[in-house]
Amino acid sequence: MINLRILLLGLILIVSSCQPDSKEKKDGRVSDGNKKIAKVDIAEIEAGIKTYIENREKEGEGYFHLSDSDHDLQLKLVRVHTEYLSNLGPGRFFACVDLADVSGDVYDVDFFMEGEPGNMTVTETTVHKLNGKPNYTWKQQKDKTWYRVPVEGASTDLLGVIEGQDEFEFSYRAKLPKITEGAKMWIPMAKSDSFQTVNLVSLRAPGTREILEEKENGNTILYLELEPGHSDETVEIIYHVKRLEKGPYEEKEAFLDKYLGSNRLMPVDRRFREIALEAIGDKRKDSKLMQARAIYDYIIDNMRYMKYGDYGKGDAVYACDAKTGNCTEFHSLFISLARSVDIPARFSIGASIPSERNEGGIDGYHCWAEFYAEGKWWPVDISEGNKYTALATYYFGRHPANRIELSHGRDIEIVPGPEAGPINFLVFPILEVGGKPAIVETTFSFTRNS
Repeated sequence: MINLRILLLGLILIVSSCQPDSKEKKDGRVSDGNKKIAKVDIAEIEAGIKTYIENREKEGEGYFHLSDSDHDLQLKLVRVHTEYLSNLGPGRFFACVDLADVSGDVYDVDFFMEGEPGNMTVTETTVHKLNGKPNYTWKQQKDKTWYRVPVEGASTDLLGVIEGQDEFEFSYRAKLPKITEGAKMWIPMAKSDSFQTVNLVSLRAPGTREILEEKENGNTILYLELEPGHSDETVEIIYHVKRLEKGPYEEKEAFLDKYLGSNRLMPVDRRFREIALEAIGDKRKDSKLMQARAIYDYIIDNMRYMKYGDYGKGDAVYACDAKTGNCTEFHSLFISLARSVDIPARFSIGASIPSERNEGGIDGYHCWAEFYAEGKWWPVDISEGNKYTALATYYFGRHPANRIELSHGRDIEIVPGPEAGPINFLVFPILEVGGKPAIVETTFSFTRNS
């Protein structure tokens, strides 16, 4: 998930308790001033925007109404992006919010607000994205002001791509819930490979720990055994990462057949073969590389990036039926289709590091795929190619340098493993309390080396 949000306007202000004030100009720019501002808790800003939306829903017969291109949108709150809430100065705030329309479309709306948390007046709203596709991005000038840039004229760094190499510290934090009895937790550990050099800066974790090596996919996993006394404690892992842009590459792989079979949520069967052959069309006698590109284009043309409905499981059948989903659905569908016509394909997951800023929160995980053709593994990122059509060719055969891989594969089996059985994919912690699944609050953040 590449994030090109207006949050850039105040992001630096989040980092410490006392930072320069910001002043918004009539043209939408924000510049740094010299006043010091008191820190306002992010939770208060989140509560404030939720209260504002709830009040507007009451006035709008259950919906938040917003006009966009002469259409009256009837919206429901889906999510407030807490990682992008910003304090722009005394009594001035920014929030980025996902709202779902009655049609099923999801709008990413940018809010500027004034007032106190819980009693805010919105001074400006703009629709930044529709189903993940941006209408504009933001660029910083030398005088530290920001201005809107049409996507058509944006440089690759504003569209989430750092070419060549990138270097950053990546922080993985997981806050434990209340633990009432013995618990077990599994967390992926980033490791070095030909495209990323990972050094562990620090690891802080309660309980008894063990590092497990999963052989099928080559994953390294932190395993913890926990007790009730560890309730509300935090696991924190910090890495220093040097990452190279990834292109097609050779790899000694003796068992390509394992990338042709079914997974629980990525089946290989007659239905997917028929769809793949339809997508390939008159390229059936062409190379596997050309066939893979035809499948890639088919998914871009036929799916919409929407965090709505039963998304986020990486269910290829759901993706095929709903034609919507996030990165997990896009790449699961690709893998099922590719494997169904004898193109080996595999799944990886981690995080995309924002390219347009040098520190702060990260909006959750991101995943991608690779397929094998012409004696090489070819990286693809179809959900990003779907969002940014100008980069659709780039993302067929390239992954940018600004990301970190945390794990590979699906249906991951490890000993000792969860009572629930094989892990669908591993990016957020898997926690079981008394053998039953439990939710862990997980956040990612980064600081880029300048």
